[in-house]
Amino acid sequence: MKRLVLMGLAMCLVAGAAGVGLFVYYTRDLPSLSAVRDFQPKQMLRVMDRHGKVIGEIGDERRTVVPFGQIPKHLVQAVVAAEDASFFENPGLDLKGIARAFYENIVRGRAAQGGSTITQQVVKRLLLTPERTIARKVKELVLAYRLTNRLSKNEIMEIYLNQIYYGHGRYGCEEAARFFFGKPVHAIGEAESALLAGLPQSPERLSPLKHPEAAKTRQRYVLGRMAELGFLPQAQAEAIAKAPIKVVKSRTTAVEAPEAMSVVHRVAAERMGEAFATQGGQVETTLDLEMQLWTRQALERGLQALDARQGYDKPLRRLQGRAVAKFVAQTAADLGKTDEARRRTLETGRIVEAVVASVHKGASNVSPHLLVDAGGVSLRVPLTGDDRYAPGKPALIERFAVGDVVRVAVDGPAEAPDGPLSAHLELGPQAAMVVLDVATGEIRALVGGYGFRSGAFDRSQQARRQPGSAFKPFVYATAIASRRFTAASVVNDAPEVYDLWKPKNYERESFRGPVRLRVALTHSINTVAIRLLSEVGVPALRELATQVGITSPLTEDMGLSLALGSLTVSPLELAQAYLPFFNGGQRVTSRLVTKVADVEESLAPPSPALGPDVAFVVLSMMKSVVQDGTARGALSLGRPAAGKTGTSNDQRDAWFVGGTADLLAAVWVGFDDMKRLGRGETGGGAALPIWVDFMTKASAGQPVRDFAQPPSVEVQTIDPQTGLLAAPGAEGLEEVFLSGTAPLETAPAEGEDRSADELLLNP
Repeated sequence: MKRLVLMGLAMCLVAGAAGVGLFVYYTRDLPSLSAVRDFQPKQMLRVMDRHGKVIGEIGDERRTVVPFGQIPKHLVQAVVAAEDASFFENPGLDLKGIARAFYENIVRGRAAQGGSTITQQVVKRLLLTPERTIARKVKELVLAYRLTNRLSKNEIMEIYLNQIYYGHGRYGCEEAARFFFGKPVHAIGEAESALLAGLPQSPERLSPLKHPEAAKTRQRYVLGRMAELGFLPQAQAEAIAKAPIKVVKSRTTAVEAPEAMSVVHRVAAERMGEAFATQGGQVETTLDLEMQLWTRQALERGLQALDARQGYDKPLRRLQGRAVAKFVAQTAADLGKTDEARRRTLETGRIVEAVVASVHKGASNVSPHLLVDAGGVSLRVPLTGDDRYAPGKPALIERFAVGDVVRVAVDGPAEAPDGPLSAHLELGPQAAMVVLDVATGEIRALVGGYGFRSGAFDRSQQARRQPGSAFKPFVYATAIASRRFTAASVVNDAPEVYDLWKPKNYERESFRGPVRLRVALTHSINTVAIRLLSEVGVPALRELATQVGITSPLTEDMGLSLALGSLTVSPLELAQAYLPFFNGGQRVTSRLVTKVADVEESLAPPSPALGPDVAFVVLSMMKSVVQDGTARGALSLGRPAAGKTGTSNDQRDAWFVGGTADLLAAVWVGFDDMKRLGRGETGGGAALPIWVDFMTKASAGQPVRDFAQPPSVEVQTIDPQTGLLAAPGAEGLEEVFLSGTAPLETAPAEGEDRSADELLLNP
């Protein structure tokens, strides 16, 4: 007997020693608890518009950390009921649960069964790998026990509820509450808490959006446990269990302002460094989401109307027989010498003409699409109901046949190594639009193109295009500022040759003879703008353009062609340069981002660019463009407006830049590859309708305000033919002048004769 006792003691000692040895072995090199104690999870950087509406979010994990005090008590109780009933009493370990799992784990030789407390789950997610081994389980138990002695239960619960994954890309209870219920977590009720508490067990399988019955079953279980533990009255738990699950049905996942998000992404990275996508916070912007929507809708409607006018919603032409092979061969020669080289060329996002090789009308698992051939390289072009070219009849897929030539833009590489490249139809032109607040210069809307996607070429800021006649206001401002010319000055609209260059008007050989400057700008007369620039000089124009905000190079070789807008600018740059005409002569810096993570963005103060009187006189002349000239379509606004149309050489660019007393907008329309817009397409026909569409929405219900006239401007009645003061009793027109520049002479009385040469270029 004694011998058996000694053997038993020896075995216990050996087992104890082995246990200690195993414990030491498994717990060596335990990770530090600092990662839990200094809990800093990844958070989203939320981007807001000027009214506090969410534009979008930046980050790897959609999470917003909330303190324990903002988490409702019933959510904490629901989590305890679902996951760890003894959470507030246990030492981080559920000893009964461990005992229940012990036999199974030993038999299987691995951690096959749980028994994990909430504290263990926190340790497992933040400190350990997801492997299921005895070693990892021992480490988990030790760390959970130690953590309980380092942090309070409320702190551990706060970490758990902010770290856990709830499905649909949402981490933490705050983002889960906003996603499923459309409200912050502090505003949810008991039913919603019971639903959230049940999700972490299997977020996808229990999703109330994908599997509502499974979610309801899990919610009932949590409610039952809450009632058992005294967290909810039995009657209330049963009533909630019988009620249907209520979640937010409609939500948008698309970024409504990808152009703005691209800007924010760049600015946030500059200000916050690599942490911008993980540390959370908020970015405040000047964007107005409602105006952004109106801008995009106006641009898309305007381009669809242009497509219909020019026939851009159908193939360019149809080839047959040998013509197809010849076309493919020529395209191949243009793209590169080898198939690999041609494929690399196309993968850069190039716009190319291709021939339709096959038409696929779609099946149960295949959407309608074209396969087109671009020099031997196959491209897949989807044709969907929401495509730009879909409106109208016949259906989009019915408009194409084998042999049709179409323009496509390559979107990216193929899904399979040798598969067709991804592309989309690019039959019609593109457009861009910028909307600025007149008083502050803040950006209210940015649209970089039809169907713009994040990371794409943003034409509103990056496109460099010729403004054409939309640059003329700067020529006229230079002339007015010189005090040698007024809006009433008469200049001869007649042909003239400058160093072998003979400029023409838009109407080709049509010339008006002597005209006042106001009339010349109203009708965008090229010859008068060139004569003006010839008189005031290119250096003076360059200086003024720089002062108002033109940053693009104005080189010497441009010469007098600058009068017709031969430089290149972006829509944003041109809009900013127009602002001094509308705000009394001040140059302001247009900005989109005002605050990044509670740090205000610095802003340069306004600086004088034009005299208030010069700005007003040119603005008054641009009002005539709307009232009597190339922008008469803007009269439909029913409020004072001013602006200038522009059409570049060969109708490759169409512009309208203009505004009211409150908003200024620039619209550009053109092909990315410089193709002509089509017969008859001008700034007034292609760009202005987009501007009017937007401004009609933006100004609805707003007070009607005219532009304020500065005291340094005087008004005189002039003779419309000569630009001189109207004779007493004669009919005349009111004209505005810089103080001291109004004519002193009176126009000849009716019947008197005066040489036209005496009037030309006469201030």
